[in-house]
Amino acid sequence: MTALLLGALGLLLSLVAPGLLAAARWPDRAPAPAVVLWQAITLAGVLCALGVVLAGPEELIRAFRGDRQIAIVALIAALAVAAVIVLRLLISLGGVMWRSRARRARHRLLVDLLDRAEQRHGLDVEGLRVLDGAQPLAYCVAGRSPRVVLSGGALDVLNATQIAAVIAHEQAHLRHRHELVRESFTAFYQAVPRPLRSRAPLDAVRLLLEMVADDAAARRSGAASVRGALTLLSDGGDEAGGAGRDRRLSRLTDPPPRSVALSVIVLVGAVALLVLPTLVVVVPWLSVAVSNWPL
Repeated sequence: MTALLLGALGLLLSLVAPGLLAAARWPDRAPAPAVVLWQAITLAGVLCALGVVLAGPEELIRAFRGDRQIAIVALIAALAVAAVIVLRLLISLGGVMWRSRARRARHRLLVDLLDRAEQRHGLDVEGLRVLDGAQPLAYCVAGRSPRVVLSGGALDVLNATQIAAVIAHEQAHLRHRHELVRESFTAFYQAVPRPLRSRAPLDAVRLLLEMVADDAAARRSGAASVRGALTLLSDGGDEAGGAGRDRRLSRLTDPPPRSVALSVIVLVGAVALLVLPTLVVVVPWLSVAVSNWPL
């Protein structure tokens, strides 16, 4: 029964919950807690998969009264499959982080080489780099030595408050290490088998992180400045895509009411998603399984 319950919960978290949460609009009111909820859903899905692998063989052996030798083989097989799941996730995460860091290092070197310091117009921002180009672009390069990159075209079309808003937006990404969140969701997406894979968490989290940075910039420079800058900048570096850009503009034009209660409920729900299945399903099974497994 434990394996069935965990399997059903895992399928619900992998196939049903992502679509429902991605289609919801309440995360616009609490983007940061919504990111935490996405992380809890992802982690809970992994824990459910591990629970099924470990609980299933034990429950089958107990139901059919298998002997000790069969139980030993089943235990070794279950542990091996669980190790494969964890190893696959770790390898995927390590690969994504390695490639991302190498790509950022090359990019950082390029922007340092191509920087046009004379075009900064007196902007005194640590790590700021200005590149030639008529297309109005702004983005950041994360890492131990981060960079905020603006194109000459961006400086031409934005006014002073909009430039400050753009810089504040990119600095929020760097300050909160949003690249680590994106890398973890990318690694999970690549590690999950195709039948269970969904882009909804990855795309939704990217958009929510942009909203978090928008809010940080709005607190410093005002929502109108952020909205104006977002309208004028090219969407070439916008990871949220066209539809996400429209949602960002909409919430900056008509900011949704913020609710502390909503944020608390979402955070409590994220914690409950990880804790309750463990207390209600896993702990009772463990109390029985420990006496049956050949430990």
